[in-house]
Amino acid sequence: MGPEMIGLFVPLGFFAMVIAIVVGRPMVKAMATRVENESKRPPVPQELTARMERMEQSLDAIAVEIERISEGQRFTTRLLSETRQPAALPQSAQASREPA
Repeated sequence: MGPEMIGLFVPLGFFAMVIAIVVGRPMVKAMATRVENESKRPPVPQELTARMERMEQSLDAIAVEIERISEGQRFTTRLLSETRQPAALPQSAQASREPA
Protein backbone atom coordinates (compact mmCIF):
# COMPACT_ATOMS: atom_id res chain seq x y z
CA MET A 1 0.00 0.00 0.00
CA GLY A 2 1.69 3.03 -1.26
CA PRO A 3 1.13 6.72 -0.84
CA GLU A 4 -1.21 6.71 -3.83
CA MET A 5 -3.64 4.42 -2.00
CA ILE A 6 -3.55 6.55 1.12
CA GLY A 7 -4.26 9.59 -1.05
CA LEU A 8 -7.35 7.75 -2.34
CA PHE A 9 -8.65 6.66 1.09
CA VAL A 10 -8.66 10.15 2.62
CA PRO A 11 -11.16 11.73 0.16
CA LEU A 12 -13.30 8.57 0.09
CA GLY A 13 -13.34 8.45 3.88
CA PHE A 14 -14.26 12.14 4.02
CA PHE A 15 -17.24 11.72 1.66
CA ALA A 16 -18.37 8.56 3.47
CA MET A 17 -18.36 10.45 6.77
CA VAL A 18 -20.29 13.38 5.26
CA ILE A 19 -22.93 11.01 3.88
CA ALA A 20 -23.13 9.16 7.20
CA ILE A 21 -23.60 12.43 9.09
CA VAL A 22 -26.18 13.82 6.64
CA VAL A 23 -28.23 10.62 6.64
CA GLY A 24 -27.54 9.35 10.16
CA ARG A 25 -28.15 12.51 12.18
CA PRO A 26 -31.86 12.89 11.24
CA MET A 27 -32.42 9.16 11.78
CA VAL A 28 -30.84 9.24 15.24
CA LYS A 29 -32.77 12.39 16.12
CA ALA A 30 -36.08 10.79 15.05
CA MET A 31 -35.35 7.63 17.05
CA ALA A 32 -34.42 9.70 20.12
CA THR A 33 -37.65 11.72 19.83
CA ARG A 34 -39.71 8.54 19.57
CA VAL A 35 -38.04 7.00 22.62
CA GLU A 36 -38.55 10.23 24.56
CA ASN A 37 -42.25 10.40 23.63
CA GLU A 38 -42.81 6.77 24.61
CA SER A 39 -41.32 7.42 28.01
CA LYS A 40 -43.70 10.35 28.58
CA ARG A 41 -46.84 8.26 28.18
CA PRO A 42 -46.63 4.97 29.99
CA PRO A 43 -48.27 1.93 28.39
CA VAL A 44 -51.85 1.18 29.43
CA PRO A 45 -52.19 -2.06 31.42
CA GLN A 46 -54.03 -4.91 29.73
CA GLU A 47 -56.65 -5.10 32.51
CA LEU A 48 -57.53 -1.44 32.04
CA THR A 49 -57.83 -1.86 28.28
CA ALA A 50 -60.20 -4.81 28.68
CA ARG A 51 -62.26 -2.92 31.24
CA MET A 52 -62.57 0.11 28.96
CA GLU A 53 -63.76 -2.13 26.10
CA ARG A 54 -66.44 -3.66 28.33
CA MET A 55 -67.56 -0.20 29.43
CA GLU A 56 -67.79 0.91 25.79
CA GLN A 57 -69.94 -2.11 24.93
CA SER A 58 -72.19 -1.41 27.92
CA LEU A 59 -72.62 2.23 26.91
CA ASP A 60 -73.54 1.16 23.38
CA ALA A 61 -76.18 -1.23 24.75
CA ILE A 62 -77.59 1.50 27.00
CA ALA A 63 -77.76 3.89 24.04
CA VAL A 64 -79.76 1.33 22.03
CA GLU A 65 -82.20 0.82 24.92
CA ILE A 66 -82.67 4.57 25.38
CA GLU A 67 -83.40 4.91 21.69
CA ARG A 68 -86.07 2.19 21.97
CA ILE A 69 -87.65 3.97 24.95
CA SER A 70 -87.63 7.27 23.05
CA GLU A 71 -89.29 5.67 20.04
CA GLY A 72 -92.02 4.22 22.27
CA GLN A 73 -92.58 7.59 23.88
CA ARG A 74 -92.85 9.31 20.49
CA PHE A 75 -95.36 6.68 19.37
CA THR A 76 -97.47 7.11 22.52
CA THR A 77 -97.37 10.90 22.25
CA ARG A 78 -98.47 10.73 18.62
CA LEU A 79 -101.38 8.46 19.51
CA LEU A 80 -102.53 10.74 22.32
CA SER A 81 -102.21 13.91 20.28
CA GLU A 82 -104.21 12.67 17.31
CA THR A 83 -107.62 14.29 17.11
CA ARG A 84 -110.25 11.68 17.52
CA GLN A 85 -113.73 12.01 16.08
CA PRO A 86 -116.35 11.56 18.78
CA ALA A 87 -118.25 8.33 18.36
CA ALA A 88 -121.70 8.75 16.83
CA LEU A 89 -124.36 8.51 19.52
CA PRO A 90 -127.55 6.61 18.82
CA GLN A 91 -130.67 8.68 18.08
CA SER A 92 -132.24 8.03 21.50
CA ALA A 93 -129.08 9.19 23.31
CA GLN A 94 -128.90 12.35 21.23
CA ALA A 95 -132.56 13.17 21.94
CA SER A 96 -132.04 12.78 25.69
CA ARG A 97 -128.96 15.05 25.62
CA GLU A 98 -130.60 17.92 23.74
CA PRO A 99 -132.07 20.62 25.97
CA ALA A 100 -135.76 20.91 25.86
